[in-house]
Amino acid sequence: MGGPGLDEATLFAQAQSGCARSLDQLMRQHEGLVQAVVRRQVLADLSFAEALQAGRIGLWHAILRYDPRRGSTFSTYAWPAIMRHVWRAVKAQPGAPEPAPVSSTPEGATAQPAARLVDEAVYRALWRLVAGLPVRLRYVIVARYGLADALPAPYREIGAALGVSGEWARRLHQEALARLRQPAASQTLRSLLERHTPADYETADALAQRWLRQRGGRRVR
Repeated sequence: MGGPGLDEATLFAQAQSGCARSLDQLMRQHEGLVQAVVRRQVLADLSFAEALQAGRIGLWHAILRYDPRRGSTFSTYAWPAIMRHVWRAVKAQPGAPEPAPVSSTPEGATAQPAARLVDEAVYRALWRLVAGLPVRLRYVIVARYGLADALPAPYREIGAALGVSGEWARRLHQEALARLRQPAASQTLRSLLERHTPADYETADALAQRWLRQRGGRRVR
């Protein structure tokens, strides 16, 4: 069973039936997909090798569950599964922020205290996320959205404070947003906002990749 002459549908069927050779062949064929996913993620303290191993586990699960008859390509199906396992590995690292306990309000609490707890948790998660940005990008986000109890600043004011043009300040803003959207960085905040489905992360990743393509693959300095 297994072998270079078999089509992928047959390989998937054999792998899902317990054929180790077919499973190994599919794992090797799609190793590039794992590497592509890992290279697009913020890994924090997770090493590249550890991220690859986590991604391969996601690939393995995807191979065993993929049904070609549903019409989607395997790469489309497997991408979110690989991403989820990489995110979990990043989150499991020592020192990774834990989700805020927003669901532990006392029994019988009113909706208002519960909402306040959620708001405070979102605020803390937002600041942890912004604090991880480089200094200039952090300043742009804080100033642009008025996060320091000030009115939101226009790009020309932000640029003047940084010694650059308003247009360059706008580009710095886009760079900051691209970083903040990275799934591994924004998972806690997205969970609190209930925007953490695979589709949400795929959209965020697509936006970040589109921005990088517009910049020719280069980050703003």
